[in-house]
Amino acid sequence: MNYWKFAMVPALFAAALPSWAAEAADPAPISQAAEALFTINNIWILIGGMLVFLMHLGFATVESGLCRTKNCTNILFKNTLVPAIGFLTYAIAGFSLMYPGESNWLIGKVLGFAGFGMGNDTMALMTGTADPAKVMAEAAAYNGGKFTYWSDFFFQGMFAATAATIVSGAVAERIKVNAFMVFTLIYVMFVYPVLGSWGWGGGWLAERGFHDFAGSTFVHSVGGWAALAGVLLLGPRIGKYSGSHIIALPGHSMPLATIGVFCLWLGWFGFNGGSVLSADPTKISFVLCTTMFGACAGIIGAMIMSMICLRKPDHSMTLNGCLAGLVAITAGADCVSPLSSIIIGLVGGVIVVPSVLIFDRLRLDDPVGALSVHLVNGIWGTLAVGIFALPGCGYTFLTQLIGVVSVGVVAFPCALLIFWVIRKTMGIRVSAEEELRGLDLGEHGMEAYPGFQFFLNQ
Repeated sequence: MNYWKFAMVPALFAAALPSWAAEAADPAPISQAAEALFTINNIWILIGGMLVFLMHLGFATVESGLCRTKNCTNILFKNTLVPAIGFLTYAIAGFSLMYPGESNWLIGKVLGFAGFGMGNDTMALMTGTADPAKVMAEAAAYNGGKFTYWSDFFFQGMFAATAATIVSGAVAERIKVNAFMVFTLIYVMFVYPVLGSWGWGGGWLAERGFHDFAGSTFVHSVGGWAALAGVLLLGPRIGKYSGSHIIALPGHSMPLATIGVFCLWLGWFGFNGGSVLSADPTKISFVLCTTMFGACAGIIGAMIMSMICLRKPDHSMTLNGCLAGLVAITAGADCVSPLSSIIIGLVGGVIVVPSVLIFDRLRLDDPVGALSVHLVNGIWGTLAVGIFALPGCGYTFLTQLIGVVSVGVVAFPCALLIFWVIRKTMGIRVSAEEELRGLDLGEHGMEAYPGFQFFLNQ
C-alpha cells in the first residue's frame, strides 16, 4: 500500500487557481501533478542529505591528510563515530529541541522541547506498538504535504553531526578519543539543536528577521566556537612552539587532503542545495551557482594571499580557501547576487590565510585550520548577508550581528564547560609518551600505515 498518497490533498493546489479554473479543472490531473511534485521534492531532499553524508568522508580525509601518519587512524576513527553519534542523538532529543513547534516553547522563544524521540506515533512505530499506516500517513502529511517527516529528519540529522566534526580537526593529535566522544554526545544532543531552534525552529532570532540559509552560524560557527574551547583547554601539541618560534608540523598527505576538499565541495551542493527544501528548479540552480562562485573565489583569494604572506602559493592554504569560501556563502546562498557571492567567497579566501597565521601567533594550535575556516568565515558569511542581500529581502547587518554574537555567547561557554568537566573527571589529553608515540598505537593499538611509521613520521 502506498502510504505517501495520504498527503495528497488536491484542494491545496486547486486553491491557488482562479475560481473558474478550479471549477473546470479535472481533479485527477491535479492529484497526479501534486503527487509528482511531492515525490520530486522528497527525492531531492534525500539526495541532499546523502550528499551531506558524503561530507563526513571529506572531513575524514582532509583532517587525516593534514595530520601526521602516527595519528591517521585516530582521525579516521573519530570521523567514523561522529555521524553515528550525531544521527542517533538527534533522534533521541535533538530534533525535538530544534523544531519544538509553536505549542512546545518552554522559555519564550529561547528553549522549546517536543518530547524525547521523534514524536509519540513515531516512537510507537519504532517500538512496534502503532499502526504503520497511520504513522506513515501522518509523516506524509507533515509540513503541509510538501515533503515527508522522514525526509526532513534525515536531512536535518545529517547536519547535526557536522558541527562536531569541525571540532575533531582542531583538537587533533592530542585529545583522548573517549573524551572527544563524550563531548560530541553532549554538544550535539543539547547545545547544537537549542541554538538552531532560535533561527530554523522559529525561535527569537527568526522573529527578529535573522537569516542563516544553510548554517554559516548554526552549523559552522557553532562548531567553530566549540573548537576554540577545545583548543584553549587542550593546549598545543608537543613541539609546536619553542620559545618565540612556531615549528611547522606538516601533514602527511596532500593527496588525501585534496581528495577531502573535493568531497566536501561536492557535498556542499547538497548542504546548500538541499536547504531549499523543495525541488524548485530556479531556486536550486541559483543556490548551486552562488555556492560554486563562493568556492571558486575562495580558492583564488587564498592563493593570492598565501603568495603575499608566505611568498609562495601554499596548497594547504588554497584548500582551506575553498572551504572558507563555501562556509562564507552558506548563510546567504539564496539571497545574494552571483557577483556578491564572488565577493563573499573572495573575502573568505583572503582572510583565512592571515587568520591561520594569527591563531598560530596566539599559540592556539589548530592542525587543520578549522578555526579560520569555520569560525572566522562562519561569522563573516553571516554578517555578509546584512551587507549583500538582494533588495527586498529585508535582512539587516545589525540583526545578523545580533545573531552572531548571541550564538557565540552561548556556544563558547557551553563548550568550555563541557570540556572542563570532562577534563576534571576523565581527562581530555593523552599522556606525553602516548602523544609522541602516536594516538594510533596509544588509543587504537593499530597503525594506518603498518611498517612505514618509522620512516614516514620521524
